[in-house]
Amino acid sequence: MKFFQHFFLALLTTLLCTLLPYFFDSSNYLTVRFAKSKVGFDPVLATTPVVNPTQTSSLVQQSQAFYEAGQFVEGVQLLKKAVAEFQATNDVLNEAIALSNLSLAYQQLGQWQEANEAITQSIKLLQTLKDSDSSQQQAQVFAQALDVRGGLELAQGQTEAALSTWQEAAKIYQLLDDISALVRDRVNQAQAMQALGNYLQADKTLTSVQEILKNQPDSPIKATGLYNLGNVQRSLGYLKDSHKTLKDSYSVAIRVKDAIAQSNALLSLGNTARAQIYAQLSLSNSSSAKDYTQTAIQYYQQAAEIASTKPTVRLLAQLNLLRLLVEQKEFSPAKALLPQIQSQIDSLPSSRTAVNYRINFAQSLSKMTQNSVGPKDVAKMLAQAVQVAKSLKDERTESYALGTLGGLYEQSGQLADAKSLTQQALVKAESVDAQDIAYQWHWQMGRILQKQSNIPAATAAYNQAYNALKSLRNDLVAINPDVQFSFRESVEPVYRQYVDLLLQLQENTLQKPDNLVQARQVIESLQLAELDNFFRSPCLLPRVNLDKLVEKQKSTVVIYPIILDNRLEIITRLPGQDAIYRKTTKVPKDVLENVIEQLRKDLPIASREPDVKQYSQQLYDWLIKPIESDLGNADITSLVFVLDGSLRNIPMAILYDKKQQKYLIEKYAVSLMPGLQLLDPKPLQNVRLNALIAGVEQERLIEGKSFPKLSNVTQELKLVQSEVKSTKELLNQEFTEANLQKQIQSTSFSVVHLATHGQFSSDIEETYILTWGSLLRVRELDNLLRARGENRRGTIELLVLSACKTATGDKRAALGLAGVAVRAGARSTLATLWTVDDKFTSDFMGELYRQLDAGVTKSQALQRAQLAILARENRPYFWAPYVLIGNWL
Repeated sequence: MKFFQHFFLALLTTLLCTLLPYFFDSSNYLTVRFAKSKVGFDPVLATTPVVNPTQTSSLVQQSQAFYEAGQFVEGVQLLKKAVAEFQATNDVLNEAIALSNLSLAYQQLGQWQEANEAITQSIKLLQTLKDSDSSQQQAQVFAQALDVRGGLELAQGQTEAALSTWQEAAKIYQLLDDISALVRDRVNQAQAMQALGNYLQADKTLTSVQEILKNQPDSPIKATGLYNLGNVQRSLGYLKDSHKTLKDSYSVAIRVKDAIAQSNALLSLGNTARAQIYAQLSLSNSSSAKDYTQTAIQYYQQAAEIASTKPTVRLLAQLNLLRLLVEQKEFSPAKALLPQIQSQIDSLPSSRTAVNYRINFAQSLSKMTQNSVGPKDVAKMLAQAVQVAKSLKDERTESYALGTLGGLYEQSGQLADAKSLTQQALVKAESVDAQDIAYQWHWQMGRILQKQSNIPAATAAYNQAYNALKSLRNDLVAINPDVQFSFRESVEPVYRQYVDLLLQLQENTLQKPDNLVQARQVIESLQLAELDNFFRSPCLLPRVNLDKLVEKQKSTVVIYPIILDNRLEIITRLPGQDAIYRKTTKVPKDVLENVIEQLRKDLPIASREPDVKQYSQQLYDWLIKPIESDLGNADITSLVFVLDGSLRNIPMAILYDKKQQKYLIEKYAVSLMPGLQLLDPKPLQNVRLNALIAGVEQERLIEGKSFPKLSNVTQELKLVQSEVKSTKELLNQEFTEANLQKQIQSTSFSVVHLATHGQFSSDIEETYILTWGSLLRVRELDNLLRARGENRRGTIELLVLSACKTATGDKRAALGLAGVAVRAGARSTLATLWTVDDKFTSDFMGELYRQLDAGVTKSQALQRAQLAILARENRPYFWAPYVLIGNWL
């Protein structure tokens, strides 16, 4: 038995050009088993009833060879002939098998309509057989045809349908006691569940897979099952689990003496270690990143050494190693690899794999052009890739090769050639509706046109790239082991550069308010895409119209600060006015971010008040001063910020007006929104406050992490109880995940108040709160707090996370806080950006609930509670860590 690794839509093949090598070992959604037989692809469908070789079975065997070589056009032609001949001889089962294989080949070519027609026809034929004369063999073939359909449905964004289809197939495999197929289908299901935001379900499904494999005797099938599971865990962001599972796969492969399984496991271990490099870099853990770099290098080297009988695995391991060395600027060992890789690539037969490997190699070479590798050598390699793709009549791959070559010419300043090649690549991509590739070429075209000073045309190209990304939203998650890294490199810049161009048009042409509206919408979309990327799930849906929302709030203004390379843009719309305002502060991005980072470091240290005031005054001058007169003239009392980038890591309340000698909180009620479309603000009216309060006061050691005693938790919870008449308390040993879930499900609480250690991070696995015996991670918290459903009676009005903090050194840590806020099922979330472990927290919370009980808005309650502390203690350390995210009313 073998497992087929089908990459999904190629973002898939490509998300993105920079990461192509890592997709070849990823066990993505469609993994279909095939037993060697006279008819059908190995690894596509089941054993067939053909006994004596015929011309037709020979056709299918030839098509299998073409398919495995990546020559899909030829494979399609032979399969169509086979289908016709099976039909002529009334061989229904073999006709159905050939049609399913044909659907897979069409999927590889991006011909979705033809793929749909083929698999639909196959399943109809199999259902006819099932109705007349069902057998175990036919059941197996039917289940595997369902696998093909499930992969096709997912590729077309029909995630729920794909999940249902795979579940139907899994039932058949269970009846047939086909363990390897059952494991594969449940892995597929888990990825679909993840894409739908059903994290708890996905986790339970993966756990069931682990249990199945654990109870199996050592075998190549077990090694492969663990290998596929480890790859999926990496794609979902469970990097530690992925490493452990892949190590288990490697151990089993050694015991059963399967060299290919060993090399595959080592290759995937290298990819998981590489993903951990970028996870550590995002947390500013450079020493850990170096350790993982060495680990990844060792795994790739071992994989290449063992894979003597599998040349493609050896070559891929060396390509991955080369890419890693180049990224780490280890050019000397990288250069030593070049002759080995070159000789293997030259000997590859013509196939899609050969094209992709050439592109992969060329991309690494292009980053070494200052280190004895000439641009002409890179261009020659890419030109060869284009010619091979043309000979294969594979328009998708040809588009990828042409566009990459165009990118090389763009890099070298040959803009006319770059533009021509990029246009050709676009035509090819759009001919097969490959939006995942087309968006890259629209983006590339936009950059080229901008360099040619054609700003309107460049903006139009960026608009096409932006629209293509929106259409790909379901595909930009949970499919890439380096998803966060690639997002920042290959997705986020499209949004930012597009906004930059829109605002340049604003400067260079007559006033166009539509450009400002579009710029604001693009930033909203970026916020959404970042959260999708954080969760690896496109589960957040826009709910409200921005302008109607602003119009309803007469004393509230929404402020969008947008960080661009050479300036800070501030977009606002004042209530009661049609015009959208835009102000610009000429401050370079690195200067702005240095001030923000220094302020962020100083804020959690009480003694650094003078430095805090200095930096917060600078930010006030950049961000608030340009719109100060507009706010005063409109009689504004509340500010709602949709923050961008590193600005999310600091509380806006801290901004200091030197002229009036006031912090922003002394002038306005301040709140945050991760995206104005994501939460529908509703006033806290006629809501009887009743609270579930919970906390951990005692010192704990969980998962190797030490959490010190929080001495004021009991006092804090008592103050909440004194202000909120109806409460249920879970303290210390009683505060478990099970007890919390039980209370949430049984009672409608308007407030959930958790006084315990917690951390927000750009790494979803490092975003958690502490319960008595475990770390409750954001995915689990999401499922737990949403147990009642947001639209049902008893929606949580306010989630309070006291004593939490943002991860030290993580410049994108507040992304985790935003993630908690939008997925917790609460209308509003109040959290701390650093821990104030003393009596001031208790006093703050008591005042907050007194104000809420008095009937003011949540943002006003926050403002008054902060001012009450500020009146006693001016140092921001004590009053500034609290931020309100979501519904400010």
